[in-house]
Amino acid sequence: MHAFHITYRNTQGTLMRILNAASRRALDMPYVQASPAENAHTVILLLEVNAKQIGQLCRDWHAIVDVEEVKAAAAPKNFLELTTEWEFAPHPPTSPGVRGMSISAAMA
Repeated sequence: MHAFHITYRNTQGTLMRILNAASRRALDMPYVQASPAENAHTVILLLEVNAKQIGQLCRDWHAIVDVEEVKAAAAPKNFLELTTEWEFAPHPPTSPGVRGMSISAAMA
């Protein structure tokens, strides 16, 4: 079981695109929590995935223009610990050049 912590700008449809990336792979989502953060929003997803699926999901989420940050970690034993600070394994984002181009193309 892995937990994903995704920070995104709350524009129309962004949360649905984030959730759709997992649901189109027919992954069970036993825990989903979305909440407002300082300048953005966050969603925490608990998913049963393998290493290949983690890479695919992170790539899909980074491709969404309004997603600012994606973190993945092994899920804690207790669901209550998901809302507190926990260690994330950094996952490399897409290259800065490609990310910058997709944002500027979306703004056009």
